[in-house]
Amino acid sequence: MSDVIISPEMLARYNKPGPRYTSYPTVPAWTGTFGEEEYREALADVSARPDEALSVYVHLPFCAERCTYCGCNATVTRRSEVVDVYLDRVERELDMVTSLLDGKRQVVQLHWGGGTPNFLTEPQMSRLVGLLKQYFTIEDSGEISLEVDPRIGTVEQLAQIRALGFNRISLGVQDINPDVQEAIGRIQPFAQTEELYRACRDLGFASVNLDMVYGLPLQTAETFQDTLTAISDLRPDRIACFSYAHVPWVKPNQKLIDVEKLPDTFTKFSLFRMAIDNLGASGYDWVGMDHFALRDDELAVAARERRLHRNFMGYTTRPALHMLAFGMSSIGELAGRFVQNESHLGRYQKMVDAGQLPVVRGYKLSDDDLLRRSVILHLMCNLELPYDLTTKLFGVDLREALGDDLDRMEAYVEDGFLELLPDRAQVTPLGRFFVRLLAMELDAHLARTSQKIAFSKTV
Repeated sequence: MSDVIISPEMLARYNKPGPRYTSYPTVPAWTGTFGEEEYREALADVSARPDEALSVYVHLPFCAERCTYCGCNATVTRRSEVVDVYLDRVERELDMVTSLLDGKRQVVQLHWGGGTPNFLTEPQMSRLVGLLKQYFTIEDSGEISLEVDPRIGTVEQLAQIRALGFNRISLGVQDINPDVQEAIGRIQPFAQTEELYRACRDLGFASVNLDMVYGLPLQTAETFQDTLTAISDLRPDRIACFSYAHVPWVKPNQKLIDVEKLPDTFTKFSLFRMAIDNLGASGYDWVGMDHFALRDDELAVAARERRLHRNFMGYTTRPALHMLAFGMSSIGELAGRFVQNESHLGRYQKMVDAGQLPVVRGYKLSDDDLLRRSVILHLMCNLELPYDLTTKLFGVDLREALGDDLDRMEAYVEDGFLELLPDRAQVTPLGRFFVRLLAMELDAHLARTSQKIAFSKTV
């Protein structure tokens, strides 16, 4: 991508606020009128399809301390009994949800996110794994993953995690520079990260991912180069390089970030260009918007073969048709619906105690939503729109189904973002940086949802 030229003027012109399209319709389009009754209907539909495998996500919100840059839904505590009480509620939620399904269902993808999942003690982790195995049949060959904060991890804990059946792991790094770490409230010596990474390899995790963040305070080209080199030298299977979104009106902890120390827009963008070029030279393919994978990794292979998929757990090669989510703030996707749990810990627990499914909002997709969802996700993941895509999936012609919206997207041909080929519209290397703009032209909800929320910039 080094031969793609993007000037500050071009970036300023096209760097517009927009969704990241982890879902379609995006969360602001969902409604509070979707509640427990609607969730029960969705579960009944899943129950009527007993042969369809599931994905399961569990949100574990606890952290020992709050990093100032963090945008996650997290709860700070140092009391282990708080986790025990939470797991009591997760168990009750599991019981309520699975009682509405037909039998013990197969799970091909399981992920624990947070917060800090490895904040849990070994007995707490064992308890949760046991509960999940009680309610589901988890495939041995499935993707069983969790996120780990190396600052509180140990080699012994990693061995316990591996023994529990986890085969994929993600270590949070963010940045290795001590000044940047101080600025974001996350002191993490690289030697500590390296020790745990090598332990993951020795323990036989099938895939190890490292997370980093660009756009943090005090990051410069020089310091970020050090982080890129250190991480790529470890040779993780996958690397996530997330954009820091400064939204202190949503995440009050970010008010502690000194905005004067944040890189300007073009400098931030240049840091991401550095990641693409440096990681590419080190043998990694750029996958999706902000992920990288070694060229022989199944994620990189899927991207090259135009069969990459994405859900709320991230990019994947093995999408299940339904994803059940448990715990506060978790988001499920099942039977053509999105479902989100209560995001406040106390209210979540009170709803479960009252015997309620803790749903606060969701959305049932229309036929048009389902079509556009498939088109937008394929565009975002695989950087193309085959003209027969909707015919294969829905029996309708792409141009007939999208009409003027597709014409507006094709207007980006002149800008060099899109190339029209005989069988498909193909995103160009330049257009890849602005693929969210292309997707926005196909979003039938955007005008309404953009009035509800301040989206992040497209690059």
